[in-house]
Amino acid sequence: MLAAGRTYVDICERLHATAPTISLWKKRFVQYRVAGLVGERHPGQKPTVITPKLQAKVLAATQRKPKDGSTHWSCRKLAKELGLSKDTVHRIWRIAGLRPHRLERYMASNDPEFESKAADIIALYLDPPQHAVVFSVDEKSAIQALDRLDPVLPMSPGRAERHGFEYYRHGTLSLYAALDVATGKVHGRTAPRHTSEEFVIFLEQVVGQCKPSQEIHIILDNLSAHKTKTVEAFLKAHPNVHLHFTPTYSSWLNQVEIWFARIERDVIARGVFTSVQDLARKLMRYIRAYSQSARTFQWKYSDVTRRIPC
Repeated sequence: MLAAGRTYVDICERLHATAPTISLWKKRFVQYRVAGLVGERHPGQKPTVITPKLQAKVLAATQRKPKDGSTHWSCRKLAKELGLSKDTVHRIWRIAGLRPHRLERYMASNDPEFESKAADIIALYLDPPQHAVVFSVDEKSAIQALDRLDPVLPMSPGRAERHGFEYYRHGTLSLYAALDVATGKVHGRTAPRHTSEEFVIFLEQVVGQCKPSQEIHIILDNLSAHKTKTVEAFLKAHPNVHLHFTPTYSSWLNQVEIWFARIERDVIARGVFTSVQDLARKLMRYIRAYSQSARTFQWKYSDVTRRIPC
């Protein structure tokens, strides 16, 4: 085909080959003629056999820090260090389930009452008191009303939505949210700041939606604003309300945190807000729409062997 004057592109399409392959065999033919096309002359590199000894060597090296001061290995860096191919290192990593480029973070609770507090909250999720209502409550503070200085370029085929780098801050507000564990519906309220007084106003609104004298259980974190004299006065005035505090550094026990991650992704992260009032309006619009088709979170903690140490 080359002698007939066909181009590399044409040959690649017809033979499903690559240009380097065509060039390599052309060079061998030019140098050795027909003898250059005999396969025995080009045995190639022997395949690497991944033995248990080689696996152990690679895994041991992976667990040591690189000598150049970097924090972790890459396939190519470790392959060069051990005199192997990057594919061999990658296969051994894949067999062992190692991904050095990945990092997971955790927060260990130091609460001496971790077990009892966690059990209390999990019981409210799995087996709540009869005729009682359970709310998962928290606040998302200092949400910024960011306005883009440049026009937002909408998504189009082959191109993602694009935002300008520069923005203008119109101010901040806090969002209080109460997730009804039994229905998945959310009651929300925005406030200029997150204070104990604002928190009590929000609790009064939540309690006002329930039946008179209905037993109400509220799951919340250990924020100082949740333990003030104002809150104590509210609890004395509403003896049917019971607060259940999560253990320290255990926000994952609070289901409303899952919902906060959703509103962050759906509204806040890519939102354009012309004012604090515009931010509040869009947050509340999302909450109303969400509650119309809300579903409960299937929260579970199935592997007890993976408990967070305390």
